[in-house]
Amino acid sequence: MATRQICTFRVAGLLLGLDVAHVQEVLRGQEMTEVPLAPPAVKGLLNLRGQIVTAIDLRRRLALPPAVAEEPPMNVIMLGGGSVVSLLVDSIGDVETVRSDALAPVPETLDAATKSVTRFVCKLDGGLLLILDPRGVLSGIARVGESTGSLRNVDGN
Repeated sequence: MATRQICTFRVAGLLLGLDVAHVQEVLRGQEMTEVPLAPPAVKGLLNLRGQIVTAIDLRRRLALPPAVAEEPPMNVIMLGGGSVVSLLVDSIGDVETVRSDALAPVPETLDAATKSVTRFVCKLDGGLLLILDPRGVLSGIARVGESTGSLRNVDGN
């Protein structure tokens, strides 16, 4: 039976995950620079060993309320759509091994914002795991172009 390794994390009580093939690394809170006139989901830019990375606030991307904790968000550095971005999450979980036959389609009952970024769901002992689609997370969000400094869609437009 085929299996997948899923890096898990929490955002506002939701158990989310990404296939480890899309995760470069996980980092504690990082210093960020705001981007004027950026879309609401773009929290800022961070310098990752000389590479400028756009930080996406998953709470805003999922239309969830802002965090009330004083702890800085964790960074899941995601590879997707030909770019590297940081997903800001509340906490990091374990790497879970899930069987491919345990993956289910996204339920129609999920709200539109969450549904648009979710590829599969999987029932775990700790609750329902929403496995994110990297392209869905990036869809409609602009990032700063590396060479020009201009904003452009992450899907190349």
